[in-house]
Amino acid sequence: MEKRWYVLQALSGKENKVLDWLQRHIQLDEVQEYVDEVLIPTEKVSEVRNGKKNTRVQKMFPGYVLIHMALYGEEGEILEKPWQYIQDTPELIGFVGNRQRPKALTEREVEDLLNQLEEKKDQVKPKVNFEPGEAVKVTDGAFLGQEGIVEEVNPEQGKLKVNVTIFDREVPVELEYWQVERGEQK
Repeated sequence: MEKRWYVLQALSGKENKVLDWLQRHIQLDEVQEYVDEVLIPTEKVSEVRNGKKNTRVQKMFPGYVLIHMALYGEEGEILEKPWQYIQDTPELIGFVGNRQRPKALTEREVEDLLNQLEEKKDQVKPKVNFEPGEAVKVTDGAFLGQEGIVEEVNPEQGKLKVNVTIFDREVPVELEYWQVERGEQK
């Protein structure tokens, strides 16, 4: 039996319940020979609330759960035990795609996904994205209270280059996303 990665669709907001149920029932339903791993891909996101920078974990693909399992036998037939294990899962809609004959992710898709997870493991992604030309107000640091216009955006680092006016001159300043908020467009 070859184990492959499949994508399951859960009811909105119920991904963690599906994950918990599947993990708890691997032993109870005696499907450990068919199921290796169940996961929800996540990433760290930073945002500013009430003037404080917070980091939280967010689902990369809301509504979806990944499972590494053997679903097909030697002759290409669907194996009853793992099939029923998935069908009996509460809060689960089913496999993504053809629900009667699910298709596994390709090796390339799995490799890309695992690489993304590894890259994002230690990174914190800013929640808010800014656009060049957008007006912002500085909420932290040496330029507190200044207003300016975004000149450059670096989403990988979560930094902006903002032109602020100091002594009647426009000066480019590098700031982190959490140090600014959207300003009023002039």
